[in-house]
Amino acid sequence: MEDFYKKILDNNKKWVENQLALDKDFFKDLSKGQNPPLLWIGCSDSRVPANEIIGAKPGEVFVHRNIANMVVHSDMNMLSVLDYAVNVLKVKHVLVCGHYGCGGIKAAMGNDSIGIIDNWIRHIKDVYRHHRKELDAIDNEAERFNRFVEVNVKEQVFDLAKTSIVQSAWKNGQELSLHGWVYGLNSGYVTDLEVNISSNNDLDAVYQLEF
Repeated sequence: MEDFYKKILDNNKKWVENQLALDKDFFKDLSKGQNPPLLWIGCSDSRVPANEIIGAKPGEVFVHRNIANMVVHSDMNMLSVLDYAVNVLKVKHVLVCGHYGCGGIKAAMGNDSIGIIDNWIRHIKDVYRHHRKELDAIDNEAERFNRFVEVNVKEQVFDLAKTSIVQSAWKNGQELSLHGWVYGLNSGYVTDLEVNISSNNDLDAVYQLEF
């Protein structure tokens, strides 16, 4: 443990030295503020680093991560990040990125109790319930798993669109688009699920808020 801890401290020093060698004002410029065009809502999985996947530099992506990249309307952490990104940073894109092989999605397909995370997994199970007919019709478990990952991302994009934060931005004429991707751990490539929303016209009337 101590060897690993020392290693990451040393890695930080090397990283700083490398950045300064490329640009002596790198950290000076970063400290002046941020103006990212993108909010990334992704999974906490350590194999899915937001910046690296899309080749983005520090300062280009505002990031929120949780188990299975969920948009839960009672999650004040997620809502606070979303509100700051949309209303203060004025991001133009919000991207929900799931990944194949997601442990949270896998857990939601079964009934084993894991611990306190069971309460979080329940939100994922709700997604399965909404898509049960389609998912149960897939006999191959691996294919059903992959499809569940995809439909979960799509549901989270629509849940983003239902928030008062996003709908208020649209009402005020703010340029804001929502997107859904799935990342392939075994390939490095992302799949664009082609769920792109730029207004509440794609939502059922019951979700369209009046301000």
